[in-house]
Amino acid sequence: MSSSDSAHAPIQFAYWVPNVSGGLVISNIPQRTGWDIDYNRRLAQIAERAGFDYALTQIRFTAGYGADNQHESVSFSQALLASTEKLKVIAALLPGPWNPTLAAKQIATISHLHGPRIAVNIVSGWFRGEFKAIGEPWLDHEERYLRSEEFIRCLKGIWQEESFTFAGDFYRFRDYVLKPKPLSPRPEIFQGGSSRAARDMASRVSDWYFTNGNGVEGIRAQVDDIRRKAAQNQHQVKIGVNGFVIARDSEEEAQAVLQEIIDNANPEAVKGFQHEVKNAGSASPEGEGNWAKSTFEDLVQYNDGFKTGLIGTPRQIAGRIVEIKRAGVDLLLLGFLHFQEEVEFFGREVIPLVRELEAKLEPAPATAG
Repeated sequence: MSSSDSAHAPIQFAYWVPNVSGGLVISNIPQRTGWDIDYNRRLAQIAERAGFDYALTQIRFTAGYGADNQHESVSFSQALLASTEKLKVIAALLPGPWNPTLAAKQIATISHLHGPRIAVNIVSGWFRGEFKAIGEPWLDHEERYLRSEEFIRCLKGIWQEESFTFAGDFYRFRDYVLKPKPLSPRPEIFQGGSSRAARDMASRVSDWYFTNGNGVEGIRAQVDDIRRKAAQNQHQVKIGVNGFVIARDSEEEAQAVLQEIIDNANPEAVKGFQHEVKNAGSASPEGEGNWAKSTFEDLVQYNDGFKTGLIGTPRQIAGRIVEIKRAGVDLLLLGFLHFQEEVEFFGREVIPLVRELEAKLEPAPATAG
């Protein structure tokens, strides 16, 4: 999708599925958010009615940073699909524990069970301790993205080609036939990352690129870079940005909630998270990863969601969303403190304002003479 197309298409909304405990902030602030299936089924139904397009299930194999309990992403995604009618669910997959063959077959079957509403998010991995705990080799930064790129090429090939053959550094296939193929349209492939390797990979193979929260100018620079590279590769990629929403009746109330989250942060957990992600990013050739410029306060929300600035009144947040859209963003991936009630509020109070502002950006349609 070109930047021109992005400017005219309505911005889409996704939410982080809290299928791990602890919510979306590393804070001891009370959160009316549950990680169990009953809470999440209800949340998916609320989100669907509220106007959300996607839900993203998380993949975690080990406890830490408040996420002591975790449900597996693919299984959990199926339960959410069974509880909804239109919502698309993105299952996070981690190359290493998953082989492309297993992933391709799982997702194809889910497509037939629930219709073409299943998508995948390929997570290259940032937590070395997690790989060590489950006995998976820890590759260096560039190798992790090379493996993810091969993983995506294999998924696409298995799903689209009658007989798939591939010879890479990490995966090899010879005349592999998958039947049945997933329903059309093919499951969308998302990926994350903010390093050069992540953007380069997205510009070659991914349908969607997720990046951490950032200011509008920082987002625009990333969008311009990835779209320029994608054009050189005759490829199109859509952009999603992480954000944490605190929508309240007044800006003062919203900022007070933010301060309460930060004041109640778990310093030991935040610093442990900071240590792991800085190590992962410093291994990249440019010495930067997703969290290269993140402060302690930023890292209280895992993916720099505070930086996106979706904190204030519904009208302030809607205005900010349209600014982000004008920077070339196609989708916002959102976290909340109290998911069920705040997703419902966002759908009722914020999304209609966004659509109202978007309509003002659109040129008037031509009339027949």
